[in-house]
Amino acid sequence: MLNDKSILITGGTGSFGKKFVQLVLEKYPAVKRLVVFSRDELKQFEMSQDFPPSVHKSLRYFIGDVRDGERLKRACEGIDYIIHAAALKQVPTAEYNPMECIRTNVMGAENVINAALANNVKKVVALSTDKAAAPINLYGATKLCSDKLFVAANNSKGSRDLKFSVVRYGNVMGSRGSVIPFFLNKRKEGVIPITHERMTRFNITLEEGVNMVLWALDHMWGGEIFVPKIPSYRILELAAAIAPNCETKIVGIRPGEKIHEEMITEADSLTTYDLGKYYAILPQRTTWKLNDFIQQFSARRVPEEFKYNSGTNTEWLSVDQLRALIKEYVDPQFEV
Repeated sequence: MLNDKSILITGGTGSFGKKFVQLVLEKYPAVKRLVVFSRDELKQFEMSQDFPPSVHKSLRYFIGDVRDGERLKRACEGIDYIIHAAALKQVPTAEYNPMECIRTNVMGAENVINAALANNVKKVVALSTDKAAAPINLYGATKLCSDKLFVAANNSKGSRDLKFSVVRYGNVMGSRGSVIPFFLNKRKEGVIPITHERMTRFNITLEEGVNMVLWALDHMWGGEIFVPKIPSYRILELAAAIAPNCETKIVGIRPGEKIHEEMITEADSLTTYDLGKYYAILPQRTTWKLNDFIQQFSARRVPEEFKYNSGTNTEWLSVDQLRALIKEYVDPQFEV
């Protein structure tokens, strides 16, 4: 699928970007060009020690910010596929610096779309977040806006052979700033801070997230928001898995935080289809025939008033399963 193709990934030095580069180089040794686009030269230098261009001839490191539309257009020359992973995603930071979040997450999304339109790009997959479903914080609102921009871009592509789709998933196990590394660090202090005793989260590994994006690249028709079927965990059970001998202290929910993650809202159910391994939230108006899509994927529309919520999920991770996943995907030295 990616052999002989040129791919650009924005935010390419982040947790997702590094795993994406690793898996693409492993699975598609004949990839033509793989461009890591990001704004931090130190992170690019550090990443180049693990993935040196002298060894991986297809790899390029390109300094730039998605806020800079002209720079992004230059980076996308000759690119077949764009993976848009760049974002400001820390909820408290976004609440305190709203316009900075908007410039990156909303205006940056528009710049990616314009760069794709200007450069004969074939496919664009944008990463979303559970927080974009019925958002209660600015980060979620900007990502919802970004999702809408990418879905609507299919209506303005003209005669171009170009598709835009979105991949939405929840908490990525072990990603920077997420709860598992935080708890692993806090257990050294003997106290694990818990925001709310009923809190739940979806769980997906970085590798699963990358594989989902690769699946979307291969199967997208344009305009879908793809959502994975993944397990949930309870925050108290995560604390027990990581630090069973530590005290837990309820500290209260942070501004803009939800008790449960939601990836498909009740309102979304009217246009959501079950594809088997994934759900697809379809646009109200598609650029292709819905019946053809349903036949291609053996898709089934979900029931009205359906919603996909980490608190009402049917699949749950146990304490032992969490420990095994942490050891495999987050910290190989992890021991209770």
